[in-house]
Amino acid sequence: MAEDRVWLKEYPPGVPAEIDLDPRDSLVGMLDRACSRHAQKPAFSNMGRTLGYAEFDALTRRFAAWLQSLPGVVPGERVAIMLPNVLQYPVALFGVWRAGLVVVNVNPLYTANELEHQLNNSGARVLVVLRQRAAVYNEIAARTPVQHVLVTGIGDLLGALRGPLINFAVRYLRRMGGASVPGAAAWSDVMARNPADHRPPAALAGNDLACLQYTGGTTGRSRGAMLTHGNLLANVRQINSWFADLNVPGEEIVITPLPLYHVYALTCNCLAYLEIGGHDVLITDPRDMKRFIAELRRWKFTAISGVNTLYQALLQQPDFASVDFSPVRLVSAGGMAVMPATAKCWRELTGTTIHEGYGLSETSPVVCSNPSRQHEFNGSIGLPLPGTRVSLRDDDGAVVAAGEPGELCMQGPQLMRGYWNDPEATASAMTSDGFFRTGDIAKMDARGYFYIVDRKKDMIDVAGLKVYPNEVEGEITHHPAVLEAACIGVPDERTGEAVKLFVVLRPGARLDRDEVREFLRERLAPYKIPRHVEFRPSLPKSNVGKILRRELRSA
Repeated sequence: MAEDRVWLKEYPPGVPAEIDLDPRDSLVGMLDRACSRHAQKPAFSNMGRTLGYAEFDALTRRFAAWLQSLPGVVPGERVAIMLPNVLQYPVALFGVWRAGLVVVNVNPLYTANELEHQLNNSGARVLVVLRQRAAVYNEIAARTPVQHVLVTGIGDLLGALRGPLINFAVRYLRRMGGASVPGAAAWSDVMARNPADHRPPAALAGNDLACLQYTGGTTGRSRGAMLTHGNLLANVRQINSWFADLNVPGEEIVITPLPLYHVYALTCNCLAYLEIGGHDVLITDPRDMKRFIAELRRWKFTAISGVNTLYQALLQQPDFASVDFSPVRLVSAGGMAVMPATAKCWRELTGTTIHEGYGLSETSPVVCSNPSRQHEFNGSIGLPLPGTRVSLRDDDGAVVAAGEPGELCMQGPQLMRGYWNDPEATASAMTSDGFFRTGDIAKMDARGYFYIVDRKKDMIDVAGLKVYPNEVEGEITHHPAVLEAACIGVPDERTGEAVKLFVVLRPGARLDRDEVREFLRERLAPYKIPRHVEFRPSLPKSNVGKILRRELRSA
């Protein structure tokens, strides 16, 4: 199947089968070209402040110059960035790369224990942290290799008048507080640097390490996927060639509610749109739906990315119907399966189609995507991107028969170098012929479209019969009373495992366990019907809104 590449016949006109990459190129080279071509265009906006490409260029050079002034920080050192979607994030990101250093993306909501693991595992010598999260670092500072800390406030790049007001409001009016770090630098120290003091590192190229992107840790401690400049550049080129017929260089406006420290938004929003001179509108707190929708109304945006739960939450807001979707050409989704009910409601309200794709931290992230001119939601993750090989394998590593489910394995220029300081984990993630095992079960149809069945580890074994949670969840969310659901396997003396379904009802709706089972009996085989049904006010979610089945299993 990997050799046949039947999906190439489905490629839109003009999309190449392979991606041509210059091994001497880097993300800094991409930035330089974008800033030169689009100097007068807006690059990033947040909370009423916009950075143009020329100003953004200068700020990244200031940041790089500050890093290069730090004792003991030499090319190849790791810099941890622990920031939400604020303007400082992309400045720090490209500043690190301009200095020839490696980015370590850190979730700012991490606990002290999670932060300690990531800082120690990565060996980060520098930390950039939001003032409101500095206290978490202080708890574990003495047990980490960090030597230099930069503390910044949310408003530090919002202007001389607005910035201090925002910082005051966050600290005192919203009671979010904050902490100082002994000996830490402030954003003003970065701003005091002269951009001309930046010294470009020698021979930065595609094979150089750009980022340690830590996985979610679903099977234990999180691991750092080593993404090179070439990996990320390849995925940017794959994405932009895939959507070339939708994008007008220098004119696109993309809404970014997902955090940039997550690989999905990092590549698909920040990097891909920067390459074409796009304008990236950063949403700091998408959970504040009132402000989020106000921001959507403010811009004539052409694209937005999200996950199923985010789109579902927007659809529940009465004010969302007032958002103008007439300029929108791309609504993308990843990170978790899009429920058909969500896609249907979205199409009816906005007139746009949710465009689903698939990827992982280890693959920079995008592996597959639906074609650009898809007009109807099809439940597929689409076709492998240019230069990507996909093969479905059984537990022994053999290719499965056509139409049968198997573990999705892939090769491509976007595939990581390996896991940081973990050669055993790297080796176990690869097949004998060099394909990466994703851990996801998928099927392929005759045209080469792939459909995710479920995570391999989430599959439920009911007396030897396989039950995929995504299927159960997808069917129950068709019920008008159900807002969202999650399905897991629980121990059962008779069948080994039994299906347990967690259900969140829409406000004011009523439903009992028997009604849930009766609804599903019309749609699913008897062994897939949940033996246990539990109603909850909410479900545990990750930082990007992905439902965490592992927390439900451990509850």
